[in-house]
This record gives sequence, structure tokens and C-alpha cells, in this order.
Amino acid sequence: MKRNKIEKSDEQWKNDLSPEQYYILRQKGTEPAWSGIYNNFKGEGIFYCSACESPLFDSKTKFESGSGWPSFYET
Repeated sequence: MKRNKIEKSDEQWKNDLSPEQYYILRQKGTEPAWSGIYNNFKGEGIFYCSACESPLFDSKTKFESGSGWPSFYET
């Protein structure tokens, strides 16, 4: 499914996202390895984009890559 591009000013993104989300989603940053809340997450469900709410990954496709970030074999 193709989604429409979201048009927001930088100020709107800063208001809609947490400082960490803004850094990662808008400034191409990353959280430190082995530090995120989903690193050891064992629950089931769908992971969604914090900016556009698109489904990204299903927990059924998560695997341990040894990289320090959650890894998925299917999007």
C-alpha cells in the first residue's frame, strides 16, 4: 500500500515527536546499540512507524542478529 507523503514543517515534527524520535526519524540518528526499549522485547505484535504509523515489522520475524538492535527478516 502506497501512503501519501506527510507534509509537515520542522517545527511541527518537533512538536509531534519526542526528542529521541525526532533525532532518529528526522535527523538520521540512531539509538546506541543494546539500549532501546525493544532490544529485549519478547512480546508479540506489529511494530509501527512513530512518524507515519505505517506497519513496519511483525514480532514473528524478529531474530537475534548480535548487532545490538532489533532485527527482522521480513518487512
